[in-house]
Amino acid sequence: MGLIARLAATALVLVLAACAARGIPPATAPASQEPATTMVADRLFLGRQIPGGEEVSDAEWTAFLAEVVTPRFPEGLTVWRAEGQWLDEQGRTVREPVMVIEVLYPSGTAADAAIVEIAEEYRRRFRQEAVLRVTEDAHVRVFE
Repeated sequence: MGLIARLAATALVLVLAACAARGIPPATAPASQEPATTMVADRLFLGRQIPGGEEVSDAEWTAFLAEVVTPRFPEGLTVWRAEGQWLDEQGRTVREPVMVIEVLYPSGTAADAAIVEIAEEYRRRFRQEAVLRVTEDAHVRVFE
């Protein structure tokens, strides 16, 4: 089973979670389905505000994705736009647009180092204080 198929499974999981949250029952899975594969799910949360009042433009984001992210994960990944918020040092709520990158990969691969490289390059290129990374085990199954 290829990585693209596993990524498709991730999208399916997100849809099923949304259905569950709305009370929509999932369809019954066929008895002959393959067992789930355990992989690593990594998400990077990349804020688009740049110190000094600027913002990472769509063109800059597209270039970053093409130059930095895609070469490290050519098998596939998922990107979505989000809105983030947190409390700053003065206790004020700060809101900003965020890009989220999610990749799935087998544990023990060079992908972990690639995630770190992506986060470090984003911080450097766009003068970010921090990039949030969430890593967890994922049980992945593709229904074909």
